[in-house]
Amino acid sequence: MTTSQNETATETHGATLTDAAASKAKALLEQEGRDDLALRIAVQPGGCAGLRYQLFFDDRVLDGDIVVEFSGVKLAVDRMSAPYIQGASIDFVDTIEKQGFTIDNPNATGSCACGDSFN
Repeated sequence: MTTSQNETATETHGATLTDAAASKAKALLEQEGRDDLALRIAVQPGGCAGLRYQLFFDDRVLDGDIVVEFSGVKLAVDRMSAPYIQGASIDFVDTIEKQGFTIDNPNATGSCACGDSFN
């Protein structure tokens, strides 16, 4: 894990990308021919449990962003979302039952039945 040049080595958002997630994100970026995007995780109000994750590629750099690099993939988090994802692990699963990015967040005290939001 390396930090971007714009932050101190001790500044971190506390989230991690597993090797599988970083590999999939890197493959998606290569497929699009883009190397200027960061994978952004944000927490927004919404969903039946109160908060909802947003995980997407972003070319913007927001004021106060915390960016940490995992295996060549930049993971960006805005300062408002950082406390909610402290200690969270972003993984990529590819099984018969499920395919996609998953977020294991120790801060989530509950979630809705559909798994789309948390509190």
